[in-house]
Amino acid sequence: MKKVAIITDSNSGITQMAAKELGIYVLPMPFTMEEKEYFEDISLTQEQFYERLENDTDIATSQPAPEAVTKLWDDVLQEYEEIVHIPMSSGLSGSCQTAMLLAEDYDGRVAVVNNQRISVTQRQSALDAKKMAAQGRSAAEIAEVLMETKMDSSIYIMVDTLKYLKKGGRVTPAAAAIGEILRIKPVLQIHGEKLDAFAKARNMKAAKTIMLNAIRKDMTDNLGTIPAADDENAPWLAIAHTRNEEEAFKWREELAQEFPGYEIHIDPLSLSIACHIGPGALALTWTKRII
Repeated sequence: MKKVAIITDSNSGITQMAAKELGIYVLPMPFTMEEKEYFEDISLTQEQFYERLENDTDIATSQPAPEAVTKLWDDVLQEYEEIVHIPMSSGLSGSCQTAMLLAEDYDGRVAVVNNQRISVTQRQSALDAKKMAAQGRSAAEIAEVLMETKMDSSIYIMVDTLKYLKKGGRVTPAAAAIGEILRIKPVLQIHGEKLDAFAKARNMKAAKTIMLNAIRKDMTDNLGTIPAADDENAPWLAIAHTRNEEEAFKWREELAQEFPGYEIHIDPLSLSIACHIGPGALALTWTKRII
């Protein structure tokens, strides 16, 4: 049985401390602020990030340097025979394509998974890969399973303010101004490789209802029903947020009525997404159980 390591990046929401506990390696994502480079969870905390974001500091996201990726791989391959590398969705960053090109020089020892995941869904992929590695599956076999199920997950995100979508050019200043006056809460969707507009709500309560109904429909369309929590096909549910932890925990209590017995994980959304949507966001996700 080959010894297979699992690597993901900090867009998964897995901290460096949690990574050590889980036996997973996490590549920190870089950010540039005021011409200085920072690394998520290494030299940049969540609090520092949001403080600068709210002070209108220009923050640019980028992908890890190729040298940082190959150094991590080389170090890990001293102990392991193969690697499954799960970067953030190729639709949201070029880091996946870069990793695929770099892997060509590793004679099949590194399998890069482009399964279009980010945040808590990317985290779940890493956890699933870890379980499959423990079962004795090879890196290629694990990558195949993750790719076969890449569309069996979705994320719905309520944006609390249009300020950052306007700043990033994703909505016009006029539309943002009208939206703020009407207190519109856009709901975005990540399914596959794209981050798209999904719906508009007039308040947080309406946005939460939209996201809940969308998740219930996705689960029913994919599984034929909404399984009970103790069913072997019960999917993974999770809540993510941008500096909105109190509301996230409150919503989990509400969702317990809709999905009795389900364990609902909560994590901050990745900073790469937070750059574009700002604080106060809430997200609901489902991911098909594959192991």
